[in-house]
Amino acid sequence: MATKLEYIWVDGGRDGGTKGLRSKTKVVNHAVETPEQAPEWTFDGSSTHQAQGHESDCILQPVYIAADPTRGGHHKLVLCEVFDNKGNPHASNTRAALRGVAERAKDQDPWFGIEQEYTMFQNGRPLGWPDNGYPAPQGPFYCGVGADEAFGRPLAEAHMDACIDAGLAICGINAEVMPGQWEFQIGPIGPLAVGDELLLARYLLFRVGEEFDIAVTLDPKPVRGDWNGAGGHTNFSTKAMREEGGIKAINAAMPRLEKRHELHIANYGEGIERRLTGHHETCSYREFKFGVGHRGASVRIPLHVQQQGKGYLEDRRPCANLDPYTVARLLVETICL
Repeated sequence: MATKLEYIWVDGGRDGGTKGLRSKTKVVNHAVETPEQAPEWTFDGSSTHQAQGHESDCILQPVYIAADPTRGGHHKLVLCEVFDNKGNPHASNTRAALRGVAERAKDQDPWFGIEQEYTMFQNGRPLGWPDNGYPAPQGPFYCGVGADEAFGRPLAEAHMDACIDAGLAICGINAEVMPGQWEFQIGPIGPLAVGDELLLARYLLFRVGEEFDIAVTLDPKPVRGDWNGAGGHTNFSTKAMREEGGIKAINAAMPRLEKRHELHIANYGEGIERRLTGHHETCSYREFKFGVGHRGASVRIPLHVQQQGKGYLEDRRPCANLDPYTVARLLVETICL
C-alpha cells in the first residue's frame, strides 16, 4: 500500500530573520501511524540556510504524525526535528531545547493556547484592499460579517476544516481588526504539542492558500501606518492556576515575567519593535505592564479569570511569527522553574 508522507520542518531563516516551513514528499509501501514508523530522511541544508554546500546533509527525525487532509485517505503529515550530520540537534531546532524544560515542569502540568494572527495577500496587496489607496479605517472588520467587511472567509473556513480533519486542536477562527487579517486558535494543550500542532496548522494554512491563489504572511506589521499588527497571543496556565484560588498563582507570575521581560522580547519574533509600539492594542516593547482585561498591557488577566479566581494569563507580547517552542520554553522557565 503506497503511503504519501509529507515531511515538514523549520528552516534556518533567511539572513537571521523569521524561520519558514519547508516540506517534501516520501512514498513508502506501508501504513504509518506513529513517528517511529516513519523513516529518518535527509535534505540539502545549504538550500534552507542550515548548512554549507561542502557539508550540506541534514537529518529529518519524525516527531509528530497527523492525517493529511489535502491528500486524504491514509496519507500523513510528518513533522520533523532537524539534526546535523553528526546527529546533534541543529541550531535551528528549538524543539530540542524545549523537551528537557517540559520534562522538568511536567508535575505543574503547563497548558498553552496560541492565537495565531495572519494576513492574506493577493497580487501584492492585503486581500480585500482596493487596487489604489486604502480601505475604510479599521473598526468594522474585527469579527465582521458581509462582503464589505470580511475578506478571505473561504480560505479561513477551508483551513479550519483541514485542521479538524488532521486532528489538530483548533478551537476557533475569527476575522481580525485589519481587513484581510484573520486568526485561528490552537489549544489548550501541552508545551510540545502546542508547538507541533501550531506548525502543522501553519503548514495547512499555506498549503490550502495555494488552492485559492492567496499568499499568507506572518509579518508582525504587514502594513505600516494606522493599522493593527499581527500577534501570536499566548495563553498560559499551570495546574495551580486552574485550581480554586489559582488567581494567586497567576498574580505571582507577574513579577517573574517582568524580571525577564527583555529576554522574552528578544525571543518573541523578529520585527517585534515594529508591532509593540504602545499603539494599536499593544504595550511598548520597552516596558512591562499587566492588568485585568487590559489589551494595552504586556500580559492580560482576562476579566472572567479575575471573577472566577482561577484560570490563565494571556501573554500579548509574542508576534505572529513567533517560534512556539521558544515561547513555550521561556514561559515555562520563567514561571515554573
